Amino acid sequence: MKKMISMILTAALLLTAFTGCSREAEPKNTQPEPPIEQSAPEVSEEEQSEVQPDEQGESQERNDSLSGEKEDETEDELSMEKPSEQEEAEETNQSEEQQEEESTEQSSQTQSEVVTEQTSVQGLDTTKLGWGPGGPVDEDNRPSGATSYQEKYGQYGADFIRENEKKIYLTFDEGYENGYTGAILDVLLEKQVPAVFFVTMPYVKSEPELIQRMIDEGHIVGNHSVNHPSFPEISTEECKSEVMELHDYMKENYGYEMSLFRFPMGEFSEADLSVLQQLGYKSVFWSFAYRDWLVDDQPDPQEAIQTIESKCHPGAIYLLHAVSKTNTEILGQVIDDLRAQGYTFCAYE
Repeated sequence: MKKMISMILTAALLLTAFTGCSREAEPKNTQPEPPIEQSAPEVSEEEQSEVQPDEQGESQERNDSLSGEKEDETEDELSMEKPSEQEEAEETNQSEEQQEEESTEQSSQTQSEVVTEQTSVQGLDTTKLGWGPGGPVDEDNRPSGATSYQEKYGQYGADFIRENEKKIYLTFDEGYENGYTGAILDVLLEKQVPAVFFVTMPYVKSEPELIQRMIDEGHIVGNHSVNHPSFPEISTEECKSEVMELHDYMKENYGYEMSLFRFPMGEFSEADLSVLQQLGYKSVFWSFAYRDWLVDDQPDPQEAIQTIESKCHPGAIYLLHAVSKTNTEILGQVIDDLRAQGYTFCAYE
């Protein structure tokens, strides 16, 4: 019994000692302990692999949605500022079509104006043509320039050369008086040679005595226009006025009816020929002319005779200028020489 009680006491002492050691080992801390952080629940890799795509998808969808809205807004802004390629193409096509239509209209208008300028008076050509016989001659010494134009425009009552007979027609142009017309009329009267004097309005008004003498001595006074313009460069109405004003003046003041016309400078068009024909006129050109109108540079008389006679041909229409001193000096001899060659000086009909 004593032995059992002694063992129990020993055990109690040992237990008390062990408990006291344990309490002394614990540190004394008077500061409050920090709150314990609660970590997120751990998720397995398998769970992560299932959750991540959905979150990424939602995020991507949100990003895509926002991106789409921004793109839509951007496209809307761009569409307001700049048309689409299709709209640009359509607008370009419309613009090109409009320009083409405007160009076509302008072209049509221009063509219409050109046609009006180039074809008038029943659709005849208004192209300006200059005249000078020139060119080669045939076996009868007739210049081909004159014969070809005669064949082409003779239908309008135009004479570039006359019949192929040994006949000569003398014509003189009178734009102003240089003191020689009276002497030329004297030679013509002496030789009994008729001629045509083409005169302008200033000449008619300034030289009434010479005009009356031409008429009295059987010559023809031809119409050379009022102001000596280039007829292809003026309107049809102006052409008519240039002719008829002088025509009426001669009729009223001299009782003389003009019927022959010479285009100033020999410049004409097919339409002009038709106008003159409609006015009752014959247009008279020439198949021979030479440089005799320069009053300060007159040709040598002997050279002039050689030129005039060597160029003579059947049906010749001679154009001489009455302002020429040389022509006045050689006229009588030329008439005699050509008559000796079998030519006849004829009145114009």
